[in-house]
Amino acid sequence: MFDNSALSIAAADAAGAEYVETDCRATADGDAVLFHDETLQRLLGDPRPVAEVTTAELARLFAAHGGLLTLAEALDAFPRLRFNVDVKARAAAEDVGRAVAPHGHRVLLTSFDDRNRHASLAAAVRADADVLPASSGGRNAIAMLRLASALRLRSWTRRILQGLDAVQIPERFGPLRVFAPSLVRAAHDSGVEVHVWTVNDPERMRALVAAGADGVVTDRADLAIRTLAPH
Repeated sequence: MFDNSALSIAAADAAGAEYVETDCRATADGDAVLFHDETLQRLLGDPRPVAEVTTAELARLFAAHGGLLTLAEALDAFPRLRFNVDVKARAAAEDVGRAVAPHGHRVLLTSFDDRNRHASLAAAVRADADVLPASSGGRNAIAMLRLASALRLRSWTRRILQGLDAVQIPERFGPLRVFAPSLVRAAHDSGVEVHVWTVNDPERMRALVAAGADGVVTDRADLAIRTLAPH
């Protein structure tokens, strides 16, 4: 079963997850599909970029590995789930915006590249979204927030966090501890949640939540639910 597959999302739903994290790239047809990598190499041993493969062909290749979903199909197929959508490629932004427009109340958009997120939000506006999706800041916003919060530059942190609903961060980046008390305080002071990725160890989940994390991104939804259910 591949990550981002229909079967993997169904398994998380069956385990009782309320939120799922997924990734979007555009196929050769411009469809936003749930797919993490830039190419098919890791999953299928095929060096072609996702952007050069049609949606129909990708669906055939995924058929034996849990099934391919477009973002629009996923949102329709799992109406109770809330989706955290990482927009991996600018080419996916237009279709992401169209797909999330009717579902803004249960979608959070993020991307390492803030331009992808902004483009998706703009597309949702053009698609007449009644409610815009929530937003999480990208790599540059997180780096600036880590620095500004460490220096206790409150006005700067407020500007960085303006318009954001969450920041999604690794616990560490090499030797640098990204998840730090100063960053958590700065985010919470602005009403912004802090989510930490990717955490698969129950003890780390408990420790991070105790230290102020509002959520963790994990490969083990079943384990996280058992570990964090009281929270």
